[in-house]
Formats: sequence, C-alpha cells, structure tokens
Amino acid sequence: MPIPLLTEEAIYPSEDILQAALGDIYPAFRQLSNWLAESQIAMEWRYYNDGKAWLCKCVHKKKTVLWLSAWEGYVQAGFFFTGKTCEGIPERLKRFEKNVGKLIPLVMKLSSEDQLDDLMTLVEYKKNLK
Repeated sequence: MPIPLLTEEAIYPSEDILQAALGDIYPAFRQLSNWLAESQIAMEWRYYNDGKAWLCKCVHKKKTVLWLSAWEGYVQAGFFFTGKTCEGIPERLKRFEKNVGKLIPLVMKLSSEDQLDDLMTLVEYKKNLK
C-alpha cells in the first residue's frame, strides 16, 4: 500500500524538507518545479485535514492546472478534466480514474526524470485550455 509523505501539519514542505522526504526522486521534482516556475505556474503548498497531508496546488493565473502530492517512491500529479476537455489529451497519456461528479481525474506517478516530458505535455495542455 502506498505510503503518503509530508503528513506532519506543523512541518511546512520547504526545499530541505522536500529533498529529505523525496530522496532519489527529488532531482525530477526539482526539474518539474523549475519548469513550472518558468511556465508561470505558481506552486501553493497547503495542509489538508481531510487527507492529513500537504498538497501542492499548481495555479496559472486563477486556473488550477494540477495537484501534487508526495508518496514513498514517487510524486503524484493529479489533473481534473471534463468530458469535452479530455478529448484533446494524447492517447498514450490517457490514464483516467473513476469520475468525481462531472470531473474526470487523470493521475500520473512521477518516479524518474524520464517521465517529465509526458507530465509537461499534460501541464501545457491543461494550462492552455479555455
């Protein structure tokens, strides 16, 4: 069973905390966060009581593009699409989960730098949706 990281409400996920928690995955996460900043996507870390963990909401202007969470062995990226907006996603990246109301979640587990191109493709697609 996957083990969530960053579960201590009193410990904000600073760069040092993230590096210690993510270990070998940290370089891929660092590349992603640098690219998000260059793409004008702000990363907002908040502690959520319902999941008892810190989540990162990644926002472009007022649009939530994706959510990030830290797990043992990977960083999970979550996107939410509608029936209409999920049509433009490349077939190789379509890994949809069970619908949440009218929203269609797509989850990607980042465990190496090799997966960054696919993740960045999804981020760009979501960012540019109207």
